[in-house]
Amino acid sequence: MLHGLARTANSMVKLEAALDAKGYTVANVDYPSREQPIEALAPIAVDAGLDTCEPATPDPIHFVTHSMGGILVRYYLENYQLSNLGHVVMIAPPNQGSEVVDKLAEVPGFATVNGPAGLQLGTGENSMPLQLGPVDYSVGIIAGTKTFNPVLSQFLPNPDDGKISVERTKVDGMADFRAVAVSHPFIMKDDIVIEHVIQFLETGAFSNSAR
Repeated sequence: MLHGLARTANSMVKLEAALDAKGYTVANVDYPSREQPIEALAPIAVDAGLDTCEPATPDPIHFVTHSMGGILVRYYLENYQLSNLGHVVMIAPPNQGSEVVDKLAEVPGFATVNGPAGLQLGTGENSMPLQLGPVDYSVGIIAGTKTFNPVLSQFLPNPDDGKISVERTKVDGMADFRAVAVSHPFIMKDDIVIEHVIQFLETGAFSNSAR
């Protein structure tokens, strides 16, 4: 499990508990999201999780991510080998970057608060998400459609979750997609989202009943 930019592993605790109750060996990784660029953070974060999971089980390794955590996984899997990869669930990932970064990157304090990785999440020529190719593994994406941040939402095409538009969460090659009426900061804690995550990890598709 990989949290998003400027968050910590604490933001994923509710989801961690739900997966633990289902019998998964869970590595809820806390990584320094604001200290290094994506290409440096990806192996730090993913390898920390693998160090916990791989000695404990011969089973497939799944990933569950929030926001930028999904980009770290995409970067890692495009540049490193993982022979026992299972399913990947990305919650509110900026898979095509976010216009919020385009608009605010030059605002004083933005780089300080969000670090070098935050500056790589826009939609321009420096966008790391747009430099990555399609996914060729099992990916399910959950996007949010509700926002409590009208200031940021004005920079985004509707619908959006206050940080990312629904369309920009998508990636070529994804296996399934769901949109839920939850905002970006809280989407990983939503009960319906958690149900969707578990269903995808178990079957490779989202539940039709969790609406």
